[in-house]
Amino acid sequence: MLLLTASAAQAEAVHVVALAQTVDEVLNNIRNWIMGILAGVAIVFLTIGGLRYLMASGDPGEVEKAKGAFKAAGIGFGLAALAPLVVEILKGIVGGV
Repeated sequence: MLLLTASAAQAEAVHVVALAQTVDEVLNNIRNWIMGILAGVAIVFLTIGGLRYLMASGDPGEVEKAKGAFKAAGIGFGLAALAPLVVEILKGIVGGV
């Protein structure tokens, strides 16, 4: 059996501290996440393309698949580079400084 005294039954006040204080900080955090994810996926595609190219042994179909992976990696790096522009557009829409 559990008995609680009056002092133990009272709830403690919980103070939640937000990590981001402004909309600008939130949007910058979003930008950083987007850039990291896109760059990580692009590195994976770059690695897959390199491995496919090495293992193609002159097979034209595999070489084309490797080139496609290289193109996807380039697009991923390009999108990661454009992430700050996207965040600036979002700031303009939301009204961030």
